[in-house]
Amino acid sequence: MAANGSLSHRIELEGRQDEFRELADSFDAMLARIEAHVAEQQRFAASASHELRTPLAITQTLLDVARNDPNRDTGELVDRLHTVNTRAIDLTEALLLLSRADQRSFTREHVDLSLIAEEAAETLLPLAEKHGVTIDTSGDIAPAIGSHALLLQMTTNLLHNAIVHNLPEYGTVQVKTVIGPGSVMFTVENTGEKLTRQLVSTLTEPFQRGAERRRGDHAGVGLGLAIVKSITQAHDGTLTLTPRAAGGLCVTVQLPVAPPHTGR
Repeated sequence: MAANGSLSHRIELEGRQDEFRELADSFDAMLARIEAHVAEQQRFAASASHELRTPLAITQTLLDVARNDPNRDTGELVDRLHTVNTRAIDLTEALLLLSRADQRSFTREHVDLSLIAEEAAETLLPLAEKHGVTIDTSGDIAPAIGSHALLLQMTTNLLHNAIVHNLPEYGTVQVKTVIGPGSVMFTVENTGEKLTRQLVSTLTEPFQRGAERRRGDHAGVGLGLAIVKSITQAHDGTLTLTPRAAGGLCVTVQLPVAPPHTGR
């Protein structure tokens, strides 16, 4: 029974379609949604624990090796420990950011997605140059209501993903903002290898990086697009990922347009 912590039980009331049957069906549907949500949270907790355990286990191994071999080069050990520790910190901060977005515990203000896109592109320009990728930003003023910090994180994650998962050379990233009657759209489109729809459908799942997309030193912690999805939903928006026919990915974030801002 649900009162005892079991969410698998269903009333499954039979008989004619009356108000009692409708109430029972609604209760069963509610239990199904809660059960699915709890199962999703349990899977996420298990995955997060596994991801956090990995750098800790590596650190323990490195320390054990150093203790058993006092003559080992400490410089190399420190460098490797620094790398592993940085990954653990990045993962922890990503988990905290994801939790903050899920709880919608942020202050809302008027923001312009076009300016946020330019800010993220400027920050990531050195990374783009390192990867031989050209970033092109264009579009309309895109007024929305939300957290500047979270929307900047969302935009940065999308641009970082587009830069890292691109062609080996001469890749491009196109960033565009469009305003419509009731919404604003932010689109990031990048060249790259051909992706299947099946793979693309898993990219926003936590810790699902896609085997063929894990390469280089910028594979991340597997939460980049999961954070994008969470921030989008926290701002009452929608996120759409579509593989490009020529290769690469097109990501569109659609948010409610902000009402006219009359400041004093």
